[in-house]
Amino acid sequence: MKSLNISKTYTIIIGCGRLGAGIADSLSDQEQDVLVVDCNPGAFRKLSPDFGGLTKAGDATDLNVLSNLDICKATAVIIVTDNDNINIMVAQLVKGLAPRAHVITRLYNPDYQCIYKEQGIDTICPSLLSAREIDGLLANDREEAGLL
Repeated sequence: MKSLNISKTYTIIIGCGRLGAGIADSLSDQEQDVLVVDCNPGAFRKLSPDFGGLTKAGDATDLNVLSNLDICKATAVIIVTDNDNINIMVAQLVKGLAPRAHVITRLYNPDYQCIYKEQGIDTICPSLLSAREIDGLLANDREEAGLL
């Protein structure tokens, strides 16, 4: 892995699906230092051809892999694999290795939010976000119809 010239921000993204690649591309476009990690090297094809960050094929549940990412220098670690259990495990490992990093993870099961909250890990739950957005759209419909 080539070395980053770490500036004031260094973000590590675990998981290079659509969400991880989108976040990585956005940060890269802002000229921020970003490293994307995924078990599947083919996943990096989702990144833009203009992506200016680094990629690393590896299993983020492995402490050796995490240790080789300069994780202690990370200002943020974003964990967006498609598996809640992996996200929980990696988030806990990251909090132990980089306690000052802002840890954000996606989770599909909102029942897990309490686990993260107790450990100071921010969460994004697509089902809750979607439900709130739908509620807002329906409220707008009711307001326009004069029902509120």
